[in-house]
Amino acid sequence: MKALFTTALALVLALPAAASAEPTRVLLRPAQVFDGTDPAPHPGWQVLVEGEKIAAVGPNLAVPAGTQTIDLPGQTLIPGLIEGHGHLFLHPYNETPWDDQVLHEPLALRTIRAAKQAEVTLRAGFTTERDLGTEGAGYADVGLKKAIDSGLTPGPRLLVATRAIVAQGAYGPKGFEPGVPVPQGAEEASGVEGIVRAVRGQIAAGADVVKLYADYHYRSGEPSLPTFSQAEMDAATAAAHDAGRTVAVHAVTAEGMRRAIAAGVDTIEHGDEGTAEVFKAMAAKHIAYCPTLAASAAIARYRGWNGAEPAPPAVAESRAAFRLAMAAGVPICAGGDVGVFAHGDNALEMESMAAAGMAPAQVLIAATSGNARAFHLADRGAVKVGLVADIVALDGDPTRDIAALRKVRMVMKGGVVVR
Repeated sequence: MKALFTTALALVLALPAAASAEPTRVLLRPAQVFDGTDPAPHPGWQVLVEGEKIAAVGPNLAVPAGTQTIDLPGQTLIPGLIEGHGHLFLHPYNETPWDDQVLHEPLALRTIRAAKQAEVTLRAGFTTERDLGTEGAGYADVGLKKAIDSGLTPGPRLLVATRAIVAQGAYGPKGFEPGVPVPQGAEEASGVEGIVRAVRGQIAAGADVVKLYADYHYRSGEPSLPTFSQAEMDAATAAAHDAGRTVAVHAVTAEGMRRAIAAGVDTIEHGDEGTAEVFKAMAAKHIAYCPTLAASAAIARYRGWNGAEPAPPAVAESRAAFRLAMAAGVPICAGGDVGVFAHGDNALEMESMAAAGMAPAQVLIAATSGNARAFHLADRGAVKVGLVADIVALDGDPTRDIAALRKVRMVMKGGVVVR
C-alpha cells in the first residue's frame, strides 16, 4: 500500500511538468501556399505549426530544433475549407425521400449516420461546417458537436442551428388526415412572442446560429410565399443578435429576402428569385448570400435531368440569381445544402460556383476567409499567424483549376493530421 501511495504521489507531482511541456512543432513544406485572402498563391512559402496554432508563415522559416518536417512536393496548402450550408442529419433524397427520413428513420440511425458523414466531410478537407437544421432530428446536432469536440468521433468544427424555425402550417411533412398531428422537420412558431420564445429556446438548447424560414410553399405544387411578417422577422433577429448568435434565413422569394434584409440578418440562403434591387440592398448591409447551386442541380438530376444544357428552369434561375449577386458586390458564402447530395462531395458547390462564372481563387476565398467573416469566426479561415492550424494540402493549384479540390492529400485540424 505504501509503495502504491508513493507511486501515485510521484505521478501527481509530475503533472505540472507534463502540462508545461512545449507544444509539438510541425513544419509544412509545400510547393506554394494559398493564404485564404490573397487571390495569388505564394510559391516557396512554408508554415510552422506549434500545438493547435499557426506560429509562422513565409519563405525559408527558421525552425527550432526537434521540429517535425512534412514535405509536400507539388502541393498547395490552403486553409481548412468551411462548409457554409450543410445538413449532416440528411442523406441524398434519391436514397430516401425527405419525408421518409423525417418520419420513419430512427433517431439513433440518423445520428450514427450523421457521425459517419461528419468524418467523410472532414476527410474531404472541410474542417468547419455550419449545419443549418437537423430536419426532424431535434437537438441531436448539439450532441454530435460535443462528441466531435471531445474527440469521441472525428468531424469538422460545427456551428449548429438545431431545429430551425418555420411559420405554423408552412413546413412539412404534409399529406395526412387534416387535424392529425404530424412530426415536423422544424419548430413551428407564430406571432412575435411565439417566435422569440422559439429563438430563445433553441439557443438555450445549444444553437450557435438561428435559422428562420422567410418563405415556403404551404401546399404541394404551390409557389413559395412569404411566411413570417416583418414584425416577426425583426423580433426573431433581434433576440438572436442580443444573445450573440448569427441568423441564417431560407428565402427563395424576393419579398422574403426583402423582409430578411430589413431585419438585418447575417446570411440569406438560396435566393433564387432575387432581383438586382434586392441584391443591391443585401450588399449595402453586407449580408452574405449562400446560393446553394449544387442542391438545385442535384434535385433536378433526381427528377431526370442528365446534366446537359440548356439546364432546367430551376437550375437556370439559381445561376442567374448568383450572377446578379456577384454583380451587385454581395459577399458570397460557399455552401451547397449538402445532405440534398452526398456528404464528402462538398466541393460540388465550389465547382458549380466556378462554372457559373466566379474565378476559382474567389471561390476559394469565399469558402475560407469569406465564410469565416460571414459566420463571425475570427480564429480561422486563413493561413495566418495566430489562427488555428486547420490546413489542407492539395495536389495542383486550385486557384487555376477548381478541380484540384478533389485531390486532397492531407488534412490538419487544430495542428493534428487527421488524414
